[in-house]
Amino acid sequence: MCVRAGAGGSQRSAPVPVVPLAPRPRTERAVSEVPGSTLPRRQLGRYLRDWRIQAGLTIAEAAKLMEWGASTLQRLEKGNADRIRTIDIQELCRIYGIPGEIADGLKGLAQQAAVKSWWHSYGDLIPENFDVYVGLEASAQQLSCYQSELVPGLLQTPDYARALNRLGYPEDGPAELNRRVQLRLQRQALIMRRTRPATVAMVLHESVLRRSVGGARVMATQVRHLAELSTRPNVALRILPFEAGVPLGLSTGPFVILEFGTDGRGQPVEPPVVYVEGFTGDLYLERQGDVQRYRQAQESLERCALDTDDSRILLRQVSKGYSA
Repeated sequence: MCVRAGAGGSQRSAPVPVVPLAPRPRTERAVSEVPGSTLPRRQLGRYLRDWRIQAGLTIAEAAKLMEWGASTLQRLEKGNADRIRTIDIQELCRIYGIPGEIADGLKGLAQQAAVKSWWHSYGDLIPENFDVYVGLEASAQQLSCYQSELVPGLLQTPDYARALNRLGYPEDGPAELNRRVQLRLQRQALIMRRTRPATVAMVLHESVLRRSVGGARVMATQVRHLAELSTRPNVALRILPFEAGVPLGLSTGPFVILEFGTDGRGQPVEPPVVYVEGFTGDLYLERQGDVQRYRQAQESLERCALDTDDSRILLRQVSKGYSA
């Protein structure tokens, strides 16, 4: 039974010189010939488009270097390619000057099966340091989230992020630690930018506020930051208090529902995706039934949480408590 209180990644290198390609042998195996736009393919296309633009090439120019028609490259960038070959992805990476580690990640994306639910195991085909989720998040226009353990990366202060990264990567030196923190902070442009910022509907369990990360000073600043963010028109932040019990009767764990906007006809630009982070890998769900079940969970959690005004009051009280 729930009790309502109140009325609410990656560094990029400079492109290398572009050199026309030699003809490729026809015997190269296609890694995937299943039609349809799956999440790995869409992410592959998104990264390739971004790097092509950074290299200063039009679709026509890049396609000519690949000895393709422009429509072939356009389908690949939109995630609609019927046939993807690792050798083609490798050559595109060379043309665009994509660094080796990122190129390995893109080749790994090309090899993923055409499935509607995708388990991305860290280090399996795709290098562990290639962050698939960050690229997906950057394209989202709406995020509906639940977090029961930690402040999400989109809402973290530098000191909170630094404390977590220091624990997660104890062997990193100061320079690498600062790099990780900066990459996390750069993600926040998604909701902070002036033009068309993404909208966020966030439910945080009260335990997130009570779990100390980095000490009292860090927590006071972090919780105050959450209160300030909650005043933004594109951020709806609700706290699920301990008194709400277990609204769903079971634990869903943290999750994010990502949506990517609609076209001129009101149809989704891309299918919505549910992201569930794991310790050894991440789960991406696209099946309509799975997405709908998580939407219902989000709605139930929001109904049992404090409203946005009372959540802000609680946040400010907790921040003062850490400062005392």
